[in-house]
Amino acid sequence: MSKIRTKDIALDGLFRQNPTFRLVLGTCPTLAVTTAATNGVGMGLAVTFVLICSNAIISLLRNVIPSKVRIPAYILIIATFVTIVRMLLNKFLPSVAAALGAYVSLIVVNCIILGRAEAFASKNPVGASALDGLFMGLGFTGAITLMGAFREILGSGSIFGVRLFDFSIGFFAHNSGALFTFGLFIGIYSIIYAAVVNAKKKKAALAEATIVAATAEQPAESTTAEKV
Repeated sequence: MSKIRTKDIALDGLFRQNPTFRLVLGTCPTLAVTTAATNGVGMGLAVTFVLICSNAIISLLRNVIPSKVRIPAYILIIATFVTIVRMLLNKFLPSVAAALGAYVSLIVVNCIILGRAEAFASKNPVGASALDGLFMGLGFTGAITLMGAFREILGSGSIFGVRLFDFSIGFFAHNSGALFTFGLFIGIYSIIYAAVVNAKKKKAALAEATIVAATAEQPAESTTAEKV
């Protein structure tokens, strides 16, 4: 796989097609578990693991799974890895499993995972599909961890359980605070995204103008040379 292809997959997952702020997928866990940064990390890594594994298996079987039953087949594959994640969390990280609750099991029908299975893994090689799962998962993890950290700092005055200050704003610890935070972060992301896109357009326009100017100068130079 070329470096350009890898770079595009990484940029899509982390920024250009960020599943949380750009595609607005996986909204249910985004709003429900982002009361603390730790919850964001736990849920994000769980989703990343399932994304990588399910993308790889679905890509491997993309020419074997009949088109008519592909969605049930995808859900079965995803459910297998979600079960593994849930068992590992219950065994080694029971506090995280308790904090995330039923939302771990709901990863099975997470739109991010089903979306990547249908849009990418079913059409691309195993390596590219696994990378897509990795970077989409990291993009999701980063987004909900940022939201969790923001809400934890303002809602309880701490970060990762470490007390920063004594006052807190209870609004951010509740569902209304989750919606406000989500909207705020989507707004910030949209501003940054628009700025990046506009900068690229200006750069492309400048490069095109430079080429046109250089092309226009060449005939003029040729005409001068012929006269001489």
